[in-house]
Amino acid sequence: MVRSIQIAVLTGILFSMISCGVSKSIRHQPQLEGYNQEQPVVVKHSDTLFSSGSNYLIKNKQQLWELYVSGDALQRGLLMGSLSEPLVKKQERVFFSKIQEIIPSKFKLQLLRQFLKWYNRKLYLHVPEEYQTEIYGISQYASDDFNFVAPRYLRTLYLHGSHDIGHALQDLALVGCSSLAVWGDKSDDGELLIGRNFDFYAGDEFAQDKIVAFITPEKGHPFMTVTWGGMIGAVSGMNKEGLTVTINAGKSEIPFVAKTPIAIVAREILQYASTIEEAVAIAKKRPVFVSESIMIGSAKDKKAVLIEVSPEKFGVFDVQNSNQLVCSNHFQSEVYQSDERNQLHIQESHSKYRFDRMHELLAEKDRMNPVKIAEILRNKEGLNEEHIGFGNEKSLNQLLAHHSVIFKPESRMAWVSSNPYQLGEFVAYDLNRIFSKKENHLVALGTDALNIPKDDFSETDVFKNYEHYRIQDRIIDKAITKKEKLDVDFVKAYQALNPNLWIVYYKAGKYYYENGWYKAAEAEFQKALTKEITTVPDRIRIEAYLEKINRKRK
Repeated sequence: MVRSIQIAVLTGILFSMISCGVSKSIRHQPQLEGYNQEQPVVVKHSDTLFSSGSNYLIKNKQQLWELYVSGDALQRGLLMGSLSEPLVKKQERVFFSKIQEIIPSKFKLQLLRQFLKWYNRKLYLHVPEEYQTEIYGISQYASDDFNFVAPRYLRTLYLHGSHDIGHALQDLALVGCSSLAVWGDKSDDGELLIGRNFDFYAGDEFAQDKIVAFITPEKGHPFMTVTWGGMIGAVSGMNKEGLTVTINAGKSEIPFVAKTPIAIVAREILQYASTIEEAVAIAKKRPVFVSESIMIGSAKDKKAVLIEVSPEKFGVFDVQNSNQLVCSNHFQSEVYQSDERNQLHIQESHSKYRFDRMHELLAEKDRMNPVKIAEILRNKEGLNEEHIGFGNEKSLNQLLAHHSVIFKPESRMAWVSSNPYQLGEFVAYDLNRIFSKKENHLVALGTDALNIPKDDFSETDVFKNYEHYRIQDRIIDKAITKKEKLDVDFVKAYQALNPNLWIVYYKAGKYYYENGWYKAAEAEFQKALTKEITTVPDRIRIEAYLEKINRKRK
């Protein structure tokens, strides 16, 4: 009865909030006047090549989709949507299926839908009109299967804030990224080099169909981004002027209203900035609702800096008397030095560990080149080469990355990883060649002679064991949640697949604890404490279980 009353009160409050302020956002439509609204005609040449005029989508031999599009805001959106329609619909299905898996209750899903309408009530006020129009174009090719969540345009707009909402609510569980830059006498030829891992994980299917997009807008600079179906924002990209953008999540409070999604801020910088100064000016004028580090690399400035934004503060970190810059998931600029949330995050999370590991690896190498950058991005060991288990979030290579990318801005070169994770071949792209190519050539855009070979680790039995571990990990999670019994030999076999990772002992301890086998649980929790545990809260959780077991003995 009490729970029913609580739900009724919550629902009443929620709907009263929804009635105040969402009607305008629900009815809002982007600017379409003055644009050619004709739907593109797409020619399907094969399952891996689609074209509309000089615009096309092609899958290369490394299984990366390459998208080549030009035009005004609406034309770009319609072309991106029509050419990649199956990918747009697949990404929506994967994303919303994940939500339904997490929230199976129809009533709770209804609450979530209403919450999203209220939460995003001011989103349209903070997304530039140009990008609203582009999103509208893509949304015309979204699925009708999810209209119960929101109409296609609103739903596509909401999805552009999913990175921000995810890292705020999940406390970085989805977005623990690592980035580094070197220049001057730290690189082989003195040119600026940037590398980054985008460790955004929303399921294996989500990362299967990566898109490397090459966009020539009617206004601004031509640019490339690494993205996915339906996404116009930028998480990793470089423009024809040699300006690069990568984003790293910071520690955030749970925001109460959506403002400008970070990926939209990054996209605006990519399209309209050619120098660090211009990038800072764009970032300053856009209010955000989560904390983020934006690494800006500039061919004109021949260096990289961090723009560190949050709802309350704005800082720029420009290294002094150094030719390298490292970024994980905490802030470094002066304005955040006394920020309590940032300091606590440094102490308790895995951000500082990865930060130190990047410095350690850079110190081991005299001069960097793209191949050496790839070696760092693929590194799986901990500090001092300690074996900390595959998939440990303290690793630079957590074996879950959506993509890795390497930029050489002064040469206008980019390298994008192919599956699995960042272990596959890095495909080389020459932006000077791509943006000056003959428009009627419907060909893959990479420069194969400059590719970085795949990591041999992907062919080893150890890697196969890791992939099997991930399957078994889901099985033990289900057994813990539903209090199911596993085969007697399951736990030992599961741990043998990834013996250095603390979590295999922690989950074994939880499994035994939930079944009342406290002595066995205690032994597993003690083993977990001997491994490299990801965060301070994780260690506290293990110690709390041990305290519970001790109390049960008294």
